[in-house]
Amino acid sequence: MKSQLKNNWKLFLIASLTLGFAPFNPPHILGKIQWVLGGNAFSAENGMQGQDWFDVLLHGLPWVLLLISILLNIFGLLTKKGSQ
Repeated sequence: MKSQLKNNWKLFLIASLTLGFAPFNPPHILGKIQWVLGGNAFSAENGMQGQDWFDVLLHGLPWVLLLISILLNIFGLLTKKGSQ
């Protein structure tokens, strides 16, 4: 699994640029992040519903996978240089 996360960075990049930014003007994930960070996601009146949390997962997961892949590749390069 670690090698799949490490080697599929191109797929994660494409998914992040398409699904992660969809719809493109304005990016849906940015609105959801602002909603969560603003504290309104948990209020009773304007709180996020189940579909909103699914949107956060759907649009945010490609970014998380891309970040994990980049970090694994960077640490792999650093350990390879350190062992030589």
